Amino acid sequence: MEPFGARLRRAMDERGPLCVGIDPHAALLADWGLGDDIAGLERFTRTVVEALADRVAVLKPQSAFFERFGSRGVAVLERAVAESRDAGALVVMDAKRGDIGSTMAAYADAYLDPSSPLFSDALTVSPYLGFGSLRPALDRARAAGCGLFVLALTSNPEGAEVQHAVRGGGRTVAATVLRHLAAENAGEAPLGSFGAVVGATLGGTLNELGVDLDMGGALLAPGIGAQGATAGDLPGVFGPAVGNVLPSISRGVLRHGPSPAALREAAAREAGLMAETVA
Repeated sequence: MEPFGARLRRAMDERGPLCVGIDPHAALLADWGLGDDIAGLERFTRTVVEALADRVAVLKPQSAFFERFGSRGVAVLERAVAESRDAGALVVMDAKRGDIGSTMAAYADAYLDPSSPLFSDALTVSPYLGFGSLRPALDRARAAGCGLFVLALTSNPEGAEVQHAVRGGGRTVAATVLRHLAAENAGEAPLGSFGAVVGATLGGTLNELGVDLDMGGALLAPGIGAQGATAGDLPGVFGPAVGNVLPSISRGVLRHGPSPAALREAAAREAGLMAETVA
């Protein structure tokens, strides 16, 4: 399959640079008038996929909100992944997996093996057992034409105690992760398949940390909307790398449901704003 980076660049150019999260947490189900049960989960997920999968660049289901319903919830997730991809959206599985050796390989098999019912275009992963622990996922992703989004500078304030820590030699942990990603993406065009998660809420923090965001892959940027960041913040946060930013919005779009038309209008509005900002 064509590498994920190339497919992502084309999807962002054609459909607008927007990733919409599928986050069926209990409060949002209630806002939609749905029960916090498998029927509510199915109705919510089906509505989002049918409304958006044929028009947004990326859909990002949060695995935990499906796993909490057990095997029936995972079955809903499997259908959502397959139907989203069939409709043309790229699927980033937001599972933030991270482990070592055969366990990391098993996670890669679950999400990055074309024979798996959860096969996705990309997976979020955590490098905080050491970047080298991701090798099984990196290798399987490359072989299958998939991608990874590696946690680097996340939007939650607690992340700073690890990500901002300075290693021997004066480089921060986050900067080290980004350097590894640059090496993995070397020579790839128009976009490498291994991106980073960098929060849109970080403001001027990035300059203080001395990180280089130009590492060849996309920058998945949570924190817009409910967490306080706006489209207008993106150039100041990401600087010259803003053209490779994939803004991620969940509640800012999903709160307009359960009307499919309202969901589509909200997604189109956000995609337009992001396209103007990151172009």
